[in-house]
Parts: sequence; structure tokens; C-alpha cells
Amino acid sequence: MSYSATNRVINPDGEELTISAKPFNIPKRAVWEAWKQIKANGGGAGIDEITIEQYESNLAKNLYKLWNRMSSGSYFPSAVKRVDIPKLDGSLRPLGIPTIEDRIAQMVAKQLLEPELEKVFHPDSYGYRPGRSAIDAVRRARQRCWDRIWVVDLDIKGFFDNINHELLLRALDKHNNHRWVRLYVQRWLTAPVQHRDGQLEERTQGTPQGG
Repeated sequence: MSYSATNRVINPDGEELTISAKPFNIPKRAVWEAWKQIKANGGGAGIDEITIEQYESNLAKNLYKLWNRMSSGSYFPSAVKRVDIPKLDGSLRPLGIPTIEDRIAQMVAKQLLEPELEKVFHPDSYGYRPGRSAIDAVRRARQRCWDRIWVVDLDIKGFFDNINHELLLRALDKHNNHRWVRLYVQRWLTAPVQHRDGQLEERTQGTPQGG
């Protein structure tokens, strides 16, 4: 069932045609399901300081406005609020907190992409995947200890801070044919980061952890 705005016209043969008035056919149901997931996940407000409870106080209007902008191509994400989280070694881990609305929009894309991308992930990949956790990875590693006498341990320093946008979008294009997903992922990647003092930092590479 399509929830996009439509116009009905009659062609010269007397047949009724349905023409979408929106460039992107994003079902309203997808926005609703994304909202339910965001609400269940919880989390703090972004730079607009709007909490989940405040967003929900006018939910129907807020979700409709978001769907309308996403369907029309006029959706632009807000800047991402940066929060520094202390690490055990004394350094800071920068996290990016999108607004509630941007998190809903991101979830709409995630719920569309995830089932297709899951098909191409390696079976021993555990990060950021549904139904998998760090505990599952540890359990698998313990099992492998009985099969191997060696271990390779490595960490990519500053991985999220240095992701190449062009390469990431090329990878996305290989697995996605929805124009709106490509458009909004690019906008999310280049949305500026707002620091605690209010200063905006433009981004040409990397993606904030948290979004």
C-alpha cells in the first residue's frame, strides 16, 4: 500500500492513472515504525533540545511534517551535537547526537537498507548488526581458541573520524537503488557538528559515532 500523495487523471483511452505528487515514495508507515524504534531506544536531545517526550506531545503533526519533507526532497538534517565521553585511558571519545527528528529519518533509511545489507555481511561480523552483540563475539572467539594457536589483534585508530565519504557512497550505490536514501545519506554525512561552545565544524570526511 502506498501512502504518498497522489493525483488521479484520465488518459485518452478512458483509463484512470495514478500519478505521485511526491518525487520519493516513502510510506508513512515507514516513518511510524521508525518512530517506534527510536522511542524504544531512548536517548537524549540534539541541538534543538527537543526530547522524545516533547516530540511525542505533538506526534501526528511532527511525523507528518517529517514524512512530507522526506518525500518531497526538502528534508535537511540539523547539525549534530558533539558530546565527549571519557575513556578508561583518560582520553575522550567524541559522540554525535542527532536531533530526535533526524534519528527518525535515519531509522527510516536503516530499516530499508538493513535487510539487504545483512545478506552480504561476513558471518563473523558482529558490530552494529541486529541480534548480535559484543558478548556473541567473545563467545565465538573463545570457541576459536580451541581451533587456533594464534590471534591477530588490531584496532583502526580514529576509524569513524576518517571515513572517506566518496568511498562510502560508492559502497552504498552498489547495494541501494533508492534515490532518496542516497540523497539523505550524503546530507547526513556532511551535516556539521556543533561543539559545546556552539561553534559549528563542517565535515568533509568521517561520521560521528552515535548517529
